[in-house]
Amino acid sequence: MECPHLSSSVCIAPDSAKFPNGSPSSWCCSVCRSNKSPWVCLTCSSVHCGRYVNGHAKKHYEDAQVPLTNHKKSEKQDKAQHTVCMDCSSYSTYCYRCDDFVVNDTKLGLVQKVREHLQNLENSAFTADRHRKRKLLENSSLNSKLLKVNGSTTAICATGLRNLGNTCFMNAILQSLRSLVEEFRKTLCALWQGSQTAFSPESLFYVVWKIMPSFRGYQQQDAHEFMRYLLDHLHLELQGGFNGVSRSAILQENSTLSASNKCCINGASTVVTAIFGGFLQNEVNCLICGTESRKFDPFLDLSLDIPSQFRNKRSKNQENGPVCSLRDCLRSFTDLEELDETELYMCHKCKKKQKSTKKFWIQKLPKVLCLHLKRFHWTAYLRNKVDIFVEFPLRGLDMKCYLLEPENSGPESCLYDLAAVVVHHGSGVGSGHYTAYATHEGRWFHFNDSTVTLTDEDTVVKAKAYILFYVERQAKAGSDKL
Repeated sequence: MECPHLSSSVCIAPDSAKFPNGSPSSWCCSVCRSNKSPWVCLTCSSVHCGRYVNGHAKKHYEDAQVPLTNHKKSEKQDKAQHTVCMDCSSYSTYCYRCDDFVVNDTKLGLVQKVREHLQNLENSAFTADRHRKRKLLENSSLNSKLLKVNGSTTAICATGLRNLGNTCFMNAILQSLRSLVEEFRKTLCALWQGSQTAFSPESLFYVVWKIMPSFRGYQQQDAHEFMRYLLDHLHLELQGGFNGVSRSAILQENSTLSASNKCCINGASTVVTAIFGGFLQNEVNCLICGTESRKFDPFLDLSLDIPSQFRNKRSKNQENGPVCSLRDCLRSFTDLEELDETELYMCHKCKKKQKSTKKFWIQKLPKVLCLHLKRFHWTAYLRNKVDIFVEFPLRGLDMKCYLLEPENSGPESCLYDLAAVVVHHGSGVGSGHYTAYATHEGRWFHFNDSTVTLTDEDTVVKAKAYILFYVERQAKAGSDKL
């Protein structure tokens, strides 16, 4: 948005000595001392917390708009508006008077100069911190975080992601996908060579803003919607080329993947479709003439309804009445269904829309099976959440009975083991909080933004799952099935 208030609001010098010490992303609010989501006023350089913490940055703007009644304001005070501030983590600029993010700059480019100054402060603090940590490591034999588990000391091999201001929806998805890094590694090693490059969530979130405008801002978003956008954009980027590598070169390198592992969605096969891609067969039968129509649809995830007989359940005590299971949701997805009056099928033989039935079969299973439980549904006036518990297995999810041709599948190719779970806490899709459980080397971790804790299987199976990630079993294992 082109903001008209920059000239009257951006008054601080880029090298102002009024800035606090330390890295800008860790600055504290001058009112509540919170270091979560710090924002700096571009009029007076004061630091306050964002609206999703205690909202003191907004209050600072509102207080500046109250006219002074006890004495006459000077001309300088009249001009200073305190309406524009900058996020100290992502360096995005926001105008409270416009109530939107700012993309333009002053004639002297002061916004960009302040941004560069904050980035330099952040880099300097990061370098100093890294040097300090290196010194600590040199003086200690411990080179990883330690945690007491059952009386013994064990290393935590996981790192959290800082919340940038209501970005838990993104963190939960990234932390869930990170548990599948081995699947990505096997394929990516065949495509690109060179050193790994790590980037902070701030950089990723800024890119998300650029390529996915609907995720701009700091309001809560739907984690499933974000995941689909992320995978779809990654898929399209890989088709077009990466770091100067042409699409033909990528496809040539990708030829090491067998044809059975490829799934084309909106073009050629990529890493995304090789891992998450599957195929559905959609069968529609006209109830008047019996004409059958078949269609194959690619998918990256399956969105499953929670059956209505469980959805209407209000009791939090899951012992009262039958417990909904993942198998109930899968059966509801694949069962024969008669389409209602709003979904009449255009029969090519009858030449008109007719009543019909629909059934899904899974024609090809992916390496990583992503199952999304439809916990949010629209009523007449609002979007409600289905907050019931859905039972799911940690190991041996057997998908053979949902296959179109189960006889052509190997003994292990239909068995899946759980790798990650995304959980939504709260009542609405536009509010609440997201966390994730993920497994690594036989241990389960709970990711709550920047906090990572070791947990156990009993805790994981009690989670009210929103998104489940299952990995195809490769080696012979037990026959524990769903």
